[in-house]
Amino acid sequence: MAGGSKGAVHPGVRHLVGSSASGKGVLINLVLVAAKMTAGILSGSVSLVADGFNNLMDAAASVITWAGFKMAGKKADKEHPFGHGRYEYLAGLGTAVLILVVGIELARSGVTEILHPTPLTLSPLLFVVLAGSILVKTWMAVYYGRLGRRMTSSALKAVSADSRNDALATGAVLLSAAIFYWGDVQLDGWAAVVVALFIVQSGVGLVRETISQLVGEAPDPELVDYISEKIARCDLVQGIHDLIVHDYGPGRRYVSAHVEMPDDEDPVVTHGIIDAIERSFLEEDHIHLIIHYDPVPRDSKAGSRAGE
Repeated sequence: MAGGSKGAVHPGVRHLVGSSASGKGVLINLVLVAAKMTAGILSGSVSLVADGFNNLMDAAASVITWAGFKMAGKKADKEHPFGHGRYEYLAGLGTAVLILVVGIELARSGVTEILHPTPLTLSPLLFVVLAGSILVKTWMAVYYGRLGRRMTSSALKAVSADSRNDALATGAVLLSAAIFYWGDVQLDGWAAVVVALFIVQSGVGLVRETISQLVGEAPDPELVDYISEKIARCDLVQGIHDLIVHDYGPGRRYVSAHVEMPDDEDPVVTHGIIDAIERSFLEEDHIHLIIHYDPVPRDSKAGSRAGE
């Protein structure tokens, strides 16, 4: 929280960073699709073909994320006076739903392979594609995870989780291929099912998180503390109460608060201080703060903080 409120990233910056990250995701995933589909068809590995289909869905998820950031970056209009920031939450939900679809499809393919196993033809190409994919997807999970935390973006966090799932899924395929190569035991279908269950569990958690944001969850206690403490440090402020946070998407928070100030102070002075506080939050934290001035006896300790 040092130096600013949590997620205090300018909407324009969010749009540029999110669009750039999404574009990289589309390109990388399409390359992986081509490589995995080719190696999977040549080797007869159902789990590798399913993993390639997974990356195709990842490319679609990156397109959804890009569209979400683009829509979220639109300026407020008459129909949406508080902006379009929640489109980013919708993009996160769309990606989470795709994760669920991929998990279910991977499980179906795995069960089919267990019941009706197909012969495998392993080659150096298969192992190179699998190892390379794991490295790429691990890098993507870290890259998107850092961006998601820095910008408190549910959409980028979902992409990071999806990339992590991909690395695990491909790792399971690689492990089953190695076991078949050295032990002549075919676990291709079982590997697909195990990974599918993990992916479905992750998808359910992401769906819950994004739905909670869309419905309107309670504000982060750290954010409430930051706002309260920043206001309390300002001149003549003796107390804060009835602090309410309205979240219209990342970088589009509207906050109202009652601030207690001495009743014997010149109204022009108190009004100037209030204006300065509101301007500071808008410029430094991208928070639209509206303060209601409550006159109280000087040095009164009756006020409370953060809506208590």
